[in-house]
Parts: sequence; structure tokens; C-alpha cells
Amino acid sequence: MLDHATVAHLRTLKLTGFAEGLLEQMGQPETLAMSFEERLALLVDRELNARSDRKRARLLQRAQLKYPNATVEDAAFGEVRGIDRKTLTSLALSGWVERGDTVLFGGATGLGKTWLACALAQYACRRGHSALYLRAPRLPEELRVLHGAGGFGKWLAQLARTDVLILDDWGTGNIDATTRNDLLEIIDDRAGHRATIIAHQLPVEHWHGWIGDATIADAILDRLMQRVHRFTLEGESRRTGATRKPAARARAQAPGVRLPIDTQEVSMP
Repeated sequence: MLDHATVAHLRTLKLTGFAEGLLEQMGQPETLAMSFEERLALLVDRELNARSDRKRARLLQRAQLKYPNATVEDAAFGEVRGIDRKTLTSLALSGWVERGDTVLFGGATGLGKTWLACALAQYACRRGHSALYLRAPRLPEELRVLHGAGGFGKWLAQLARTDVLILDDWGTGNIDATTRNDLLEIIDDRAGHRATIIAHQLPVEHWHGWIGDATIADAILDRLMQRVHRFTLEGESRRTGATRKPAARARAQAPGVRLPIDTQEVSMP
């Protein structure tokens, strides 16, 4: 008979996977027939798997992804050109995080750039890497708050240790001189050893104009482009095209038929 105090002690020691595995073993006669060493090995594996699951859950929670359920396996591209499942999977499985590569998802709105960025970061979290999602248009205000509270240095140090940083809607909104300098600090800390994903509508050749300072823009692009994977997405916006029902799509393709605009919002992809 199992001593339930033992299970309580295991949980006190935060060996919850071990405790749950032990309870399951006591209810499985075939497992009880195994040797002590075999049963112990199964329990150790159970604890390791439980710890890995908890770590992945923490990493995903801290990443604050816009689409936390986006996965590389569920990526669907439809009419979107510029990337496919094979290319995305190959990138996810490569050492892009360990090398500190930059990944650029460019293209018009509604093509799934943010969803793809989140899927790539989500897979990195599942492999034990830390990640964080930030929207570039919100950075100026968030950085002003950090500077005002005296917490920018600590935040910058934490960000420098984050394995994957997503900067979404890059090139959208205005940035001031302080934000330009802060962006350079952020990118400089990551160059060559921490991975960065940028989702943008603004073509790369126009980034100098958005940044607003040629010297800082040169420095930022020089660091981002050291090792870069560039994907320019093209096609129909998935926010509008994907909302039409199959029958409506068929009618829309028929000559002489006009349909009302469907404005229903859908999730990516």
C-alpha cells in the first residue's frame, strides 16, 4: 500500500510529475511487475517531461504573443505568395535562434505577417527559448514611461537576454529622437547573438526615412542585416478574402454579379 505521506512529500519538494507518475504506477499491475530500476527510470522521465511542459508554458506566457495559438504546423498560406510551409518549417528547424539571425516578414496588411512571426516565436518557445512580442507604434510611449520611472536600464538588460524579439508593425507611426536612440540600443544588444523578427509594411529601402536619422538608420540596418532571412508576402488580404463563404466566392467569380462587401474580421492565418 502506497504511503500517501510520500506523495505529499514529493509535492512539497515540487516533484509533481514524479508524484503523479507514482500514483499511476500503483494503479497499474503490469507496471508493478517491473524492477525497481525500471519503475524509477519511468518516474524520472515523467518528472523531466512535466518540468519541460511547465517551462514551455511559462515561456509562452511571458512572450505575450498576439497570436499565442499560432503554430508552424497549422500555417496555411492560401493565395499568399512569398513563403510556403516547407520554407517556414525549414527555418523553424534551423539554428536561426542560436545564431541570432534576423527574420523579416514584409508585405501589405492582412497577409499574415504577424501570425507567421508569432508561429515562429511560439515554436522557439517550445524548444526552450524565451521570446517577447512588442508593437513598434507603442514603443515611444512605453519607453517614455520606462525612462520616467528609471526602469529603462533594467528593462533593456532583460530584453538583451531574450532569445527572440518580435517587433510588429515596424515602420508604422512616428518616432522621436529618444526612441531612435533606444531602438539602436535594443538592436545593438541583439546583433549577432540574439534573434529578432520584424513584421513590416514599409519596404526596407524606406526605413531610413522612417527612422529619421541617417547615421542611426545605417547603424540599425547594419546590425539587422548581418544574417537575415527576408520574406516579402504578396496576395489578397486574408482579412477580407478569407471572410467570404465558398458559395459567395463562386458568385463573385461569375460575370455580372456584384456582392456586398463582407467586413467580418477573421483570425490569422
